[in-house]
Amino acid sequence: MNDFFSDMTHEFALPFTNPVLIFAVLLAIVLLAPLLLKRFNVPSIIGLIVAGVIIGPFGLNLVDNNHQGVSMFSTIGLLYIMFIAGLELDLNEFISNKNKSLVFGLFTFILPLSVGFPVCYYLLGYDLSASFLTASMFATHTLVTYPIVSRMGVAKNQAVAITVGGTILTDTAVLIILALVLSGNDGGLDLAFLVRLLISLVAFSSIVFLLIPRITRWFFQQAEGEKYLHYIFVLFVVFFCGFLAELGGIEPIIGAFAAGLALNRLIPHSSALMNRIEFFGNSLFIPIFLISVGMLVDVSVVFDGPATLLIALTLTVTAIAGKWVAAFFTQVIFKYSAIQRNIIFGLSSSHAAATIAVIIVGYNAGILDEYILNGTIILILLTCIVASLVTQKSAKELAISQENAPLSDSDLGAFAQEKILVPIANPSNIGHHVELALLMKDRQSVNSVSLLGVVPNNEEAEKNIVSFRKQLEEFVQNAVAADIDVDIVTTIDHNAASGIVRTARELMCDIVILGWPGKTGMLEKLLGDKVDLIIKNIDRNMFICHIEHELFTHKRIVVVSPPLVEREIGFDLWLQKVVELSKELSVPILHLGHPDTQAVIAAKKNSGSLFSFKTFVDWHDPLSCGDHIREGDMIIFVSAHQGYLSHMSILDNLPTRLEERFPHHSRIVIYPKQRTMRGLLESDDSLFVPSNF
Repeated sequence: MNDFFSDMTHEFALPFTNPVLIFAVLLAIVLLAPLLLKRFNVPSIIGLIVAGVIIGPFGLNLVDNNHQGVSMFSTIGLLYIMFIAGLELDLNEFISNKNKSLVFGLFTFILPLSVGFPVCYYLLGYDLSASFLTASMFATHTLVTYPIVSRMGVAKNQAVAITVGGTILTDTAVLIILALVLSGNDGGLDLAFLVRLLISLVAFSSIVFLLIPRITRWFFQQAEGEKYLHYIFVLFVVFFCGFLAELGGIEPIIGAFAAGLALNRLIPHSSALMNRIEFFGNSLFIPIFLISVGMLVDVSVVFDGPATLLIALTLTVTAIAGKWVAAFFTQVIFKYSAIQRNIIFGLSSSHAAATIAVIIVGYNAGILDEYILNGTIILILLTCIVASLVTQKSAKELAISQENAPLSDSDLGAFAQEKILVPIANPSNIGHHVELALLMKDRQSVNSVSLLGVVPNNEEAEKNIVSFRKQLEEFVQNAVAADIDVDIVTTIDHNAASGIVRTARELMCDIVILGWPGKTGMLEKLLGDKVDLIIKNIDRNMFICHIEHELFTHKRIVVVSPPLVEREIGFDLWLQKVVELSKELSVPILHLGHPDTQAVIAAKKNSGSLFSFKTFVDWHDPLSCGDHIREGDMIIFVSAHQGYLSHMSILDNLPTRLEERFPHHSRIVIYPKQRTMRGLLESDDSLFVPSNF
């Protein structure tokens, strides 16, 4: 009995050493903190940080932040935040606004440094090295509040993009300053250090941005059937890049961010893999990192005397003021709204990982004293709280403003209740049509993506329906993993074409995605004019697709459209779908067409910036557009039928001709919706498909 009580006492001795018990405590906090604070409308991030203060070595001492398990999960969480920031970054938006990221990066580095140095040197009375190093700490920031903007659905806003881009610039600059100050403190600036750093950066960039994407593309293709291996591989890339950064004398957070950028184009934002990455990060790794940040805070230093409290408050006010001034000047120069300014300030005002790294290294080197160290710990807590409150409020306001943005009549009609139908001819060879539908689907639509199977009307009909549904279960599971609703629709008809026509009308679909005639899809036995006939009878936006390669391997989308296409009813919808596909795959769009069409596209607020334009007028030979087609391009041709504004007889039988001209490219032919619903109902007989079709 005595041994039993002795064992129990040992297990619950403080701090806990049993890894199972430690993990249970951390999970309990991750579970309960958001639920408790939600009642008071307090961001969960604050709850996790405060919980870390309570259970940490300076609180109840339940968990020691030096424990290997806590340290490991904390490191994973920090790298995860930076990785997701790079992964979710809209590269098209980032590239088009790279100068804005550079300007913000300079502001958020120089202004806090300029404000902080005189405060430390003249007001607090520190020497040159200590003042400069402490002031550089003000320039750092950690994207602690990034999960808030991600959860609110505003991570693709331009203000978020330039803040994330500026983060990597300012943190890299501060870490270089740290190395230079330490080198100078050791007896002289070592120029060899700069040479080694430059060589390391070149080697690191070559491996991460040239080699890793090629390996990842190959691995994803080889392990296509083992989806869980994709996630394991992604984790490996994150930590391998972090380790490479450390080898080169760079902080591992830089490596994790670079890994996110390198994999950005290979992981569509609406894919099941992206959902898994965010799920594990937001539910486990990132919360434990936030708890570990709180465990660094020693609230008792406030009571050590007025000097500590004065320095802590001075550092905190200076850090917050410097970041606010940087956000303000960014707003003024780029004419951002007050909400966007607050988003920038909220994301860039929290100090954690890089800050504590700078201060601890400076303290261990004898440059900084314990007052600066303790004051920085308080600064971390206060700035994280301020940043969380500001980001939560501004991200919510931005999300509401985006939802309430006025929509045109075409927007309301096309996207409010968008419905996509994907006819499947052979469930065992479904191709990439369902994946294409999932990437293009409007997330605000409450309707699911419907997979349609048409079975012959014979004695085997019921058996074929059951078989069809069973074979599609795997694809439904993949869609559910990506948080997209998919349903299976089966119907009985004498022929597949009439079944598609009837079902599309019954479900009131906006988009029908068909396989390429003669290769895959429901129309594989139909040729030429029969393809044209079925498209005419389905008065919907038709996408006839042949995806030659994995979607994530495409490097560019090339859209070719005839003159006057902008006047067709379905123009806005197909344009928006192409833009959505571009964003998901993080690839640019080249438009070949008439200048009037290009002017309309360029004027579109949410899409024009993604396009580059080249005038194309050789409609006597439309396939001469091949002069502009490169390897890795996805070709999208927009066509129309006789009797409509943009119809050109030279484009008849386009799918067959495209297959002959571009056999090794992915290609999509779009037939936009060109009749109103009133006209559709009035011409009811036009939907009849003969039984011998």
